[in-house]
Amino acid sequence: MRKKILIASACVTAALPLLWTTPASAVSTASAAAAGVTYQLPFPCGEKWVGSSKSSAHTAGYEIDFNGSATDGDADLGRTVVAAAAGKVVMSEYRTTDGFGNVIKIQHTDGTVTLYAHLNSRSVAKGASVKQGQKIGTLGKSSAKYKMAAHLHFEVRTSAGKIVPATFNGSRFGYPNATVTSRNCGGGSSPTSDTSKPGGGGNPYSAPQVCGSGFRQIDSAALGSQGRVALLYNASNGQNCVVALRNSSSGKASMTAYLEVKGKKRAIDKGSFQYYAGPVRAKALRTCVKWGGSIGSAKYDSPFEHCS
Repeated sequence: MRKKILIASACVTAALPLLWTTPASAVSTASAAAAGVTYQLPFPCGEKWVGSSKSSAHTAGYEIDFNGSATDGDADLGRTVVAAAAGKVVMSEYRTTDGFGNVIKIQHTDGTVTLYAHLNSRSVAKGASVKQGQKIGTLGKSSAKYKMAAHLHFEVRTSAGKIVPATFNGSRFGYPNATVTSRNCGGGSSPTSDTSKPGGGGNPYSAPQVCGSGFRQIDSAALGSQGRVALLYNASNGQNCVVALRNSSSGKASMTAYLEVKGKKRAIDKGSFQYYAGPVRAKALRTCVKWGGSIGSAKYDSPFEHCS
């Protein structure tokens, strides 16, 4: 566990049940177990994350704690966590018997498993099939036993439950510390979900540019092939901001962007726009928000989440 932990060493490697039956003999070595799946970083395409395996609670030595930077406190709370590879959700629950809190486990086609712990929220249920890069939850600091700073605890396990070194985009993680850029873009293509950069197709605007100084993207969702909608947060004033960006700059399109703070009336911007809808801003301290938008018939509606 990193120095940001407020009380004790909280990132515990718990002996979670595997919840399926696969003989240990089916995997002869740790490297063979992981050979059939190309894992990507468990964060949206283009994002850069710092990982560390140096926690004293990491008994296997191959667990990773991820943050946007090594000393950013709770700045990553609520950021999107995605599936490192396609598979079936074999666990999605809040655990009270160990320190993992909200935890998700995904079993992949070769029997290996990825684990995502301390989540702030879970977006997929046990039994669901997920695609690589699909949002499964948000980064948090949940735990029934420990108080900690926000981070993602990530593991790769064999079908027999052994924790093994993680690989991302075909390269082994640089234990004990490494900074990695996500190529979780659908087959390892160039980044498309990073709305901090100008939109494609000639759109000169980025989400932070539209929302204004101090806003940083914490979530985004595709609007078909038309563009994306992004949720941003400004830590200096506690405001959220939503903007929908087109991938094209040709003509205009019917667009919406909305933000709803729990218990308050939804704020929405809608009309026919060339580049973007929004910005829609609202303060949401220690409460949940619902957000989304549309371009033409393509739309995204979030649940109430990012409850920081």
